[in-house]
Amino acid sequence: MIKVLVADDQILIRAGLAALIRAAPGLEVVGEASDGEEAVALAASTRPDVILMDIRMPVSDGISATRQILAAAEQPPPQVLILTTFDIDEYVYQALRAGACGFLLKETQPERLLAAIRTVAAGDSLLSPGLIQRLIETFQPEPDAAGPIPDLAPLTSRETEVLTLVGRALSNGEIAARLIVSEATVKTHLNRAMAKLGLSSRAQAVAFAYECGLVAPRRQ
Repeated sequence: MIKVLVADDQILIRAGLAALIRAAPGLEVVGEASDGEEAVALAASTRPDVILMDIRMPVSDGISATRQILAAAEQPPPQVLILTTFDIDEYVYQALRAGACGFLLKETQPERLLAAIRTVAAGDSLLSPGLIQRLIETFQPEPDAAGPIPDLAPLTSRETEVLTLVGRALSNGEIAARLIVSEATVKTHLNRAMAKLGLSSRAQAVAFAYECGLVAPRRQ
């Protein structure tokens, strides 16, 4: 059974999402939050597998809530799916940096939403690497405004190499072919790198690769 927490300040949307999930086989709603602060508290008490997180909420927004939830979560951490009314915007980019694994439009068809929940619960990202790359290239601050460069010292040379290729939007299969190793080996290196760097999703790993200079944005 996949445990789902729904966080949205609009009661009709929240109730509709919860009803849809409760009616689906293999899914269970373990909590409903009306703001980010409540989402943080419920995530700690219910330990959901997946959180549907609205970005714009009172008290604490979805980005702050995502960051707090993932920082405090036990392993394995919940998968956070961001709910938004916009296709591409800076809030989504910030959510990915905070550790969200993908985003859904609020107008998404019910069957697609349910499929998305199952996809991320299985450990897969809902976003294609190419889309993550586009978000980062669009919204990442200029180098002089981006703050301190993250430290790569904890990584081995192979872990750094794998992280770089992930940042370039290559899949595990493509990385394995390039490095002449198995996909399982690529996954192991990536998981170790993410653990050392405190990253909770592949999307966050892509963002990190940009921020530390392993991959350069294609500025227009």
